[in-house]
Amino acid sequence: MATEAQSLRAWLLSSDPKSRRQAHFGQAYRRWLALQHNPLALMGFAIVVSLIVIAALAPWIAPYSPVLQDLDNRLLPPSAAHWMGTDDLGRDILSRILWGARITLTVVALVAIIVAPVGLAVGVLAGYFGGWVDAALMRITDIFMAFPRLILALAFVAALGPGIENAVIAIAITSWPPYARMARAETLTVRQSDFIAAARLLGASPLRILLGHIVPLCLSSLIVRVTLDMAGIILTAAGLGFLGLGAQPPSPEWGAMISAGRRFILDQWWVAAMPGLAILIVSLGFNLLGDGLRDVFDPKQK
Repeated sequence: MATEAQSLRAWLLSSDPKSRRQAHFGQAYRRWLALQHNPLALMGFAIVVSLIVIAALAPWIAPYSPVLQDLDNRLLPPSAAHWMGTDDLGRDILSRILWGARITLTVVALVAIIVAPVGLAVGVLAGYFGGWVDAALMRITDIFMAFPRLILALAFVAALGPGIENAVIAIAITSWPPYARMARAETLTVRQSDFIAAARLLGASPLRILLGHIVPLCLSSLIVRVTLDMAGIILTAAGLGFLGLGAQPPSPEWGAMISAGRRFILDQWWVAAMPGLAILIVSLGFNLLGDGLRDVFDPKQK
């Protein structure tokens, strides 16, 4: 086994890869080794992985139902029976936080799936074609960036109606402009490069140049930006839930849990503090991981 592991490591770290697959795996392995030298990034990675595991296993690890009310046990402080206490309806807060991880992860994943491709497409089209295409797309981007994200999301949710699906749509609509700006800047730096000119001389179409050359060069910055934006997405979703415009009761959404617990913040502090702590830890995890990935993907660090 040791010999096989050494052979695999030598294959991954080879300075003369024999195939594109070997080069891609080797690059990913080197980035993982670089990430391991950053303890804070590893901490963020562990938090994000823990969020995914908790969301997947919530039905099995939650000690109680997240929606079942027990008024005889309402507002109990943290104890051996209820590690994070109970809320004003007697529901176990730990169970609701564990189930709420599913909602948080769903919002984060759906927003990332929507905004990253949209922002990337707008940015590379504007940067590559320039002219009136660039002017039109960037002016639309400027309009969206002129408003604070939460305020614009509130306007869209108010128009679409409350609910987790409409909250995802509203957050996605307000989150794509920074990705477009970033992709445009990346495209402007490479569109006049020699390898792009060579691809044009070989007869490559603009679509092939965009998909085969420019988009892959933007992916590193895109991954870092998405990871760093996850904390802001979580806070925006929690803000909408706090205002009653996100996931609707009895869904265990963390922002809605804080809103329900603010009435008891002085005497039963745990009702609002525990979901707030969950938001803090998860947001910190994404920020730490994003900072680590930024260092790993930074060419100046190589």
